Parts: sequence; C-alpha cells; structure tokens
Amino acid sequence: MTIEVRIADVSKSIRKKKCYRKTSTKRKQSPPRPTPASFPLQRLYMSCIDVFKGVGTVPSPTDVQKLCHILDGMMAEDVGLSRNLQFFKTRSIIGVTPKVACTTIYQSEKFSICIFFLPANAVIPLHNHPGMTVFNKLLLGKVHIKAYDLVNSDDSLSSSQLKLASIKADGVFTAPCDTSVLYPTSGGNIHAFRAITPCAILDVMGPPYSKKDGRDCSYYRDNIPYEGEGEHYQWLEEIEVPKESEMEGIEYMGPKIIETSTCTSS
Repeated sequence: MTIEVRIADVSKSIRKKKCYRKTSTKRKQSPPRPTPASFPLQRLYMSCIDVFKGVGTVPSPTDVQKLCHILDGMMAEDVGLSRNLQFFKTRSIIGVTPKVACTTIYQSEKFSICIFFLPANAVIPLHNHPGMTVFNKLLLGKVHIKAYDLVNSDDSLSSSQLKLASIKADGVFTAPCDTSVLYPTSGGNIHAFRAITPCAILDVMGPPYSKKDGRDCSYYRDNIPYEGEGEHYQWLEEIEVPKESEMEGIEYMGPKIIETSTCTSS
C-alpha cells in the first residue's frame, strides 16, 4: 500500500470521526411548554369553579379579590382579540343605533363567561341581575356606565312600578381599568352601558340568568326625577323589554377552556 493511499484512508477516518462526534453532540432542550392552567382564561375558569357555589350564595371577599386579581391582569389577547380587528376601527353611522353582539366562552348552572361587543354608540339598556354576582372587565374601548341599587322605602310609589334607587356609578371608563363587581343587592346591580368607542367587555356572572329559576332580566327607565332630598337618588320605572336589548350571538373563536370533570356545561 502506497503512502498516498494510507494518507487518504486516514483522512477518511478522521472525517468519519468528526462526523460521528457532531451527530453525538447533545441537543439543546426546548423550554417547557406552558400547561393549560398557566393561561389566564383557564385560570379564570378554574377559579370560577371554586368561587361560585350555586344559587343563593355570594362569593366571599377573599374570593372576590381572587377573581378580580385574575381579571385585572387579563388583556384582549387572552381571549383572542386584537386592537387591529376591523370591528374596533369601524366608525358609527349618524342616526343609527348599532346592535350589540355577544359570544359565550363558557356556561354552566353555576356561572358563565362571555364577551359583549359594543360598536360606537351601541347601548345595553338599564337592566338588573336578580340574585347574581357579576364581574365586568373592560378589555378594549371607552364606555359610559350608569349603575343603581334599589333603596328600601316606605314611600307608596315604591310598591308600584316606580322604584327608588341610589346612583352608584355615572361616568366614563377607558380600558385598561379595574374590574367592577356588582352583588345581588349592592355595587350597582342595575346598570346600563353606552359605548363611546367600539368596546369589548368580559363578563363573568354567577349564577347566570334563568327564567325558570326566577332569575329573569328586568329593564328600567331612569328619566323620572326624584323630588325628595338628595341628588344621588332617582326613580326607576320597570318597562317592557326594549328593542335595544336584542343582541347578535356570535361564535367564540379565541383560546378554548379545558373543562374539568367537576364542572359540566349545561
């Protein structure tokens, strides 16, 4: 065997060894994938299972703080929304009251999670939440909210369709802002929304409306002046279901909730 052939054989051997060393190098490990429970929407769902105990119960202050902490940290992107969506860029048409849209993320007998989409100038009329605790988180936009609580009164008018109410909120809210909470008899249980710009509102309600269980929605008009002392009261008149209360149901296309065996959708 000539020297040239031996050198060539050695060279091939070296190349083979180099190739072998490269293929035997340990591969870098990928960062661990986040678990479903680490996603804000999934955390919200899991917390709701713990917080909402069913009809006739009100979440404890600790549980309310727990849900508010999660909701306060949630952004539009956590439910698949973006400020670049055409909906949030559409301008209102003068003289036309646009319709509100709603998408349900999850619903059971104990609680529901949904999103309301309000085009500019859209209105959710003044309505109540009998026996419910409701968390509202403004994800995008600017909205005017007016809210009342009924006042126990010996006035003869309060036994009719006119009900005396105290004003709990009457102002403009801009995202991002803190979560608002209303209770069965306090916190502004009767409220109305009017969108100043296109809005998205994340709504967590427990228990949900149920006509068969006596939790039907009632609507009110608040343009009746209160003639007694105090500027923070108003007469509310219960009215028939207004046309503005009609909503368009749309399919939820955002991140999905992974349901647990302890809570089944109805």
